[in-house]
Formats: sequence, C-alpha cells, structure tokens
Amino acid sequence: QVQPVESGGGLVQPGGSLRLSCSASGSILVIRAMGWYRQAPGKQRELAARIDRGGSIIYAESVKGRFTISRDSAKNTMYLQMNSLNADDTAVYYCNVENYVTGHIYWGQGTQVTVSS
Repeated sequence: QVQPVESGGGLVQPGGSLRLSCSASGSILVIRAMGWYRQAPGKQRELAARIDRGGSIIYAESVKGRFTISRDSAKNTMYLQMNSLNADDTAVYYCNVENYVTGHIYWGQGTQVTVSS
C-alpha cells in the first residue's frame, strides 16, 4: 500500500555531487526509520545511510564524511546529499521505509546513480 518514490539519480563525473530524495507523503503512516540502500552490479544490496524516529543516524563506513542523510518529518521525505562521488558509488539506490505501528518494510523502485568520466 505504501510506495516510496525516489528521485535525483543520474550520471555524474568523479568528484561530483548528487542529492537524492525519497517521498512517502502520499501515505498516512508513522515512520520508525527511513534509509538508503544501494546495490551495485554483481554485489549484494547494502545499507548506505539510515535515520530513525529519534534522529539517530548510521552511515556505512564507505560513505562517512561524504554523504549526509536528512529528513523533513512533516512531509515524510528523506534526502541523501552525496559529495565527492567515485566509481564505487555507482549503484541503484533504494529508499526503505519502516512503519512504526506495524513494523512493515516498504521499498521504492530505486534510482540509478552512475559515476563515470
């Protein structure tokens, strides 16, 4: 029933920046946490960044110091500011939303990020 929608992906050169957005504002729900996962070709899906109901944040070691996760709770919208991008950041980035009341997990369709010269 809840379908998160991602936007902001695209092609960027190494060292460049992108800002991803994920919105669940079309649904009425209380969110326990929202996070960004990514999956590169031939690799398993991994957590990039997560922010929970209380504002606690976790980053993958590979993105610390380069990525910043934030949210607008009133709009049920989450952002990922990605700086100093490199080829290892190339992946499909998926928005993950956890329902506070039911514990159900919702996934977006993903947005492609390609870092290439």
